[in-house]
Amino acid sequence: MVVTMNFPQGGERNGERQPRLWPGVAAVVLQWLLQLGMPVVWPDGFVYGLMGGFLCAAVVLVWWVFFSRTPLAERVGAVVLIAGAMAITPRIVDKSMATGMMGKMWIIYTVPVMCLALVAWAAATRGVSAGRRGVALAGAVLAGCGLLALLRTDGITGEGRSLLAWRWAKTSEERFLARLAPVAARAEGRAPESVRAPAVREADTTAPVKSVRETPSKVEWPGFRGPHRDDTVTGMRIRTDWAAAPPVRLWRREVGPGWSSFAVGDGRVYTQEQRGESEVVACYDAKKGEPVWAHPDEARFWESNGGAGPRGTPALHDGRVYTLGATGIVNALEASDGRVVWMRDAAADTGAKVPGWGFSGSPLVVDGAVLVAAGGQLIAYDLATGSPRWKIATGGGGYSSPQLATLDGVRQVLLLSGSGATSVGPEDGKVLWTYAWEGAPILQPAVTEDGGVLINTSDMSGGSGTRRLAVAHGPEGWTAKEVWTSRGLKPYFNDIVVHKGHAYGFDGGILACIDLQDGRRKWKGGRFGHGQLLLLRDQDLLLVVSEEGELGLVAADPGQYTEIARAPGIEGKTWNHPVLVGGILYVRNGEEMAAFRLARAGS
Repeated sequence: MVVTMNFPQGGERNGERQPRLWPGVAAVVLQWLLQLGMPVVWPDGFVYGLMGGFLCAAVVLVWWVFFSRTPLAERVGAVVLIAGAMAITPRIVDKSMATGMMGKMWIIYTVPVMCLALVAWAAATRGVSAGRRGVALAGAVLAGCGLLALLRTDGITGEGRSLLAWRWAKTSEERFLARLAPVAARAEGRAPESVRAPAVREADTTAPVKSVRETPSKVEWPGFRGPHRDDTVTGMRIRTDWAAAPPVRLWRREVGPGWSSFAVGDGRVYTQEQRGESEVVACYDAKKGEPVWAHPDEARFWESNGGAGPRGTPALHDGRVYTLGATGIVNALEASDGRVVWMRDAAADTGAKVPGWGFSGSPLVVDGAVLVAAGGQLIAYDLATGSPRWKIATGGGGYSSPQLATLDGVRQVLLLSGSGATSVGPEDGKVLWTYAWEGAPILQPAVTEDGGVLINTSDMSGGSGTRRLAVAHGPEGWTAKEVWTSRGLKPYFNDIVVHKGHAYGFDGGILACIDLQDGRRKWKGGRFGHGQLLLLRDQDLLLVVSEEGELGLVAADPGQYTEIARAPGIEGKTWNHPVLVGGILYVRNGEEMAAFRLARAGS
């Protein structure tokens, strides 16, 4: 006697070949585990999970076409139907999904949804008539597309994880504007309406030019990353026993989106934010967080990954505020009341196109000029009149800011761009030296204590590493040569600090320390996401703000990673650089800003 056993995954039943489902089911389960589960277990593994997910999609396709045991018409029909759905999807999803991740976000989410729809349909409709199976397949595919059409993204994290929301839900900016409009209307005694920006203008050259303020200003934090653009605080020691003396929040205030940090002086903080169709330079009282004045320009920059708003940080100098907006508007404003001194358009003045992430550099004031980086161009404007003094093309794009440095006894301005590093004289823009390293630089170059130069670049997967250059001036001119390149510290858009022969920063979403003599990693530890940090030099201490807004203290000690304390800060994706002035820590992101008092050591 021969006993024939029929299994549901293969063989025949009632004389019909049954589909072989287990390879497809296994591939889809693995695909979803890789794309959704891997970033949870390994935050820096998003790209690898994505690559694994697409490999599983290829396995699903091969299984379906060659090994599924389904009728040929069904195999071909399903492929054609899914291909058609893929072609329609970018036209029906939200703009944020269609353009996110360099236009690939909709693909990243559509592919696993289509794979799941195919396998689920094949499993659920076994034994159903061909006609009903066809209708069910069309329904499953359309349901998948419909689900994606209901979503939007509010940007991505540093690891590439999308912040999904329902398409109809109000954004944080819309909620902020709804609460802001009635307040502004009551304050000005009018009905709420959109603000209008003044026309771009040059300074009145017939009026006397004030080169020095009658009342000297007290500039405590002049702009991006502090007095030397190195995120270093000196002359201050704080208590580190946060369990007994935690940071005390002095105030909190909603703000419009933007990745600007702060300039601080004369009891005020200056930043940039987006408010609807207006790009705003805003001034707030440093002690209470209350608004003092706001200067709007009719400009709006938005891209899916980073969201809306200006990226650059104001520069505060001699009673004036200098800013660069994300579309290229350069402002010189009176710090006291926001009155316009002059305005320029860096995009028009240089011929540069607005890059994908917007103009992200912060102005640098040096030698009577304000220097602005604009899409591979560096331009200097006269501080008093706004007239262009000089401009140069550095080659390629980039999101770094000009950096003043002294190398081999010579003051110079360094700029990282898509082609590498460029050094120019601040007075005339004459190129002193260049170093080629192609990529997409975001960070600032750093100067070591012994005169070396650290540069970084990035690619689609994040940071590419840190390279040390030896820069020298000899009889035949300037030279810049590689000393070492380290993969032990691969910051993406999170700047590094230099301290006692070592560099500290983010290697992906984890803090790391490398030796500046050879680039070797000393340690790696502590997950703070893609946050930012400050160095309290006198205390050998790192003050860290995590990507989620949490505050932390870590020892700036190359011997080992030592986390000292953590405390709540602000909420939401926090990419903005923190500022520490007079024992007050100022932090912000694209939704809110806050000030915290840090207890002084010995208090």
